[in-house]
Amino acid sequence: MIPTSYPDAQTMAQMTARMLLDIGAVHFNTAELFTHASGRQAPTYIDCRKIISYPRVRSTLMDFMCCKTMRAAGLEAFDNIAGGETAGIPFAAFVAERLALPMSYVRKKPKGYGRTAQIEGEMREGDRVLLVEDLTTDGGSKLKFVDAIRAAGAECNHTAVVFFYGVMAGTEDRLAEHGLALHYLCTWADVIAEARRGGDFDEATLAEVERFLSDPEAWRTDRGLA
Repeated sequence: MIPTSYPDAQTMAQMTARMLLDIGAVHFNTAELFTHASGRQAPTYIDCRKIISYPRVRSTLMDFMCCKTMRAAGLEAFDNIAGGETAGIPFAAFVAERLALPMSYVRKKPKGYGRTAQIEGEMREGDRVLLVEDLTTDGGSKLKFVDAIRAAGAECNHTAVVFFYGVMAGTEDRLAEHGLALHYLCTWADVIAEARRGGDFDEATLAEVERFLSDPEAWRTDRGLA
């Protein structure tokens, strides 16, 4: 079913943050830091992949994603929904089902055998593609996926995610310069605000996380971290 009604963006952000907290997708630890895929350490970690294991949460969030994206881009803006390997694949499938559109997925690099394909599924030349992933940090992976989609002869001017870090300066501008609009449901600011309202973490932890998010590089430098 294609969702056609939804709350305003602020309410969606608050509700998304609450659901992420409720399913244990949000992790803050200022004593034992998390190592991210980049190899850098931080007191924050979010695991949006957990969403797929909670049917009511994932259904609500995918409805939100469809509605917010259609409101911004238009009801008939897309011909194909593409997921980024690997976290974006299930979310793309959920969105494609709701919008009654074909689904494909984009590999991080072409597979080294068979057709050496980078895009799996059927994506036709000229298709208007919505790229779906779980989250965005600095937008780097989005640009690689979009370049692969465009190289295949399709258009990709929009990407949708559940979570946007919202702390790295210039991310949305960088995507916009690449002709890509970013649609997201909530940011770290929304999560911290909801965690404070709900008492999910103690105030000292939230305050330290806010200091980190306000200037990650300075925070790491103060602690002698690379």
